Amino acid sequence: MSAKVTMYSTTWCGYCQRLKSQLTREGIEYTEINIEQDPESAAFVEKVNNGNQTVPTVIAVSSAGAETVMTNPSLAQVKAAIA
Repeated sequence: MSAKVTMYSTTWCGYCQRLKSQLTREGIEYTEINIEQDPESAAFVEKVNNGNQTVPTVIAVSSAGAETVMTNPSLAQVKAAIA
């Protein structure tokens, strides 16, 4: 199994833009889901963030299959979670 990163974001989120550019620069592929366009994703983000729509919320799955959900993680945290 290969590592996988899913980022829940919005178009106006500066932290999301920064993390996306860092992931791209490091060659880390990710799937982006805009929670403003996907009510189910917005509900998931609220569920894992105590009712708040806090972005970026990231799900990182390591190559061993371990899943980590993080709110506004650093690039280092994402890299560690997928290692």
